[in-house]
Amino acid sequence: MLGHHFAGRSNRFWKLLYDSRLVDEPLTYLDDWRLPEWHLGLTNIIGRASAGIDDLRPSEYQQGRRALEQKVVRYRPKILAFLGVTIFRRLFPDASPPSRVPALGATSASLARVPIYLLPNPSGRNAHYPYRRMLAAFRGLHELAT
Repeated sequence: MLGHHFAGRSNRFWKLLYDSRLVDEPLTYLDDWRLPEWHLGLTNIIGRASAGIDDLRPSEYQQGRRALEQKVVRYRPKILAFLGVTIFRRLFPDASPPSRVPALGATSASLARVPIYLLPNPSGRNAHYPYRRMLAAFRGLHELAT
């Protein structure tokens, strides 16, 4: 919509980055281009707007996974963080049994030999995750990355 990641007013992503010390100054969606300064990057699995997850086709997830794997091979990050349980489940069904919600934090999954860390989706629509619980997950990522 605005051409930036996590631009919604109710999205807590930028505040979580700062409060968890993943970045050392407050940022907004207008600063998304600066994330490499902190050795962070953002990408979309599916690069088109949709009304909701039900509008996305399985083939789009698979294409997105292949494109992400190419980026991981190219940039070789230390950790790959996924924002959202649903996208993690769709891309790594073997690592997340449908009968239970995967735990936030380090997972058993990897992509191109890079371990995956699961974070909650910071959207304001994700009301069942209180801010303090999200912050604990983001701080866990900071501790693992340092």
